[in-house]
Amino acid sequence: MKLNELAPSPGSRRPRKRVGRGIGSGTGKTSGKGHKGQKSRSGVATRTFEGGQMPIYRRLPKRGFHNPFRKVYNPINLDRLQAAVDAGKIDPGKPVDWAALKAAGLVNKRLDGVRLLARGELTAPLTIEVEGASKAAVAAVEKAGGKLVLPKSDGDAAQAEASARGKRAKSRKPSGGEQTETPSPAGE
Repeated sequence: MKLNELAPSPGSRRPRKRVGRGIGSGTGKTSGKGHKGQKSRSGVATRTFEGGQMPIYRRLPKRGFHNPFRKVYNPINLDRLQAAVDAGKIDPGKPVDWAALKAAGLVNKRLDGVRLLARGELTAPLTIEVEGASKAAVAAVEKAGGKLVLPKSDGDAAQAEASARGKRAKSRKPSGGEQTETPSPAGE
């Protein structure tokens, strides 16, 4: 076989339809688009137009809400973490952070962090640094002799500040026993 003998299988490739190439071709003159009108022009977008009828996207109500500030986490389950430890991809003596999980192949894209979930069982005592964890996962890590390091969220700091502000406000209020006398109106 030679290079000049290479060709696709017969019937697997059809030639491109060349429109506007004379009346003998069958698609000459108007190129199969009929006569005049909006659809014969270029740049026409009639996908959602329903002939003046109220279109479906306006007939149906809007539902739901998309939160632009929502957090998206990489979920990691305990069984995958234990499998990585058993395979020697994670060193139990070192803290398990995002870089260690990436090196072990458990995460690939850096989203808003990693969330630890409780599927499976963990036997290795690991120090895990993640952005979130379920209560069952926290209990499982502590049961295995490990430790979970979670970052302090801005919400926690704001809550602590609000409670401190409330305590300061309470300490400034006068006690209930001290009442000032109001003068009685004249003539009584």
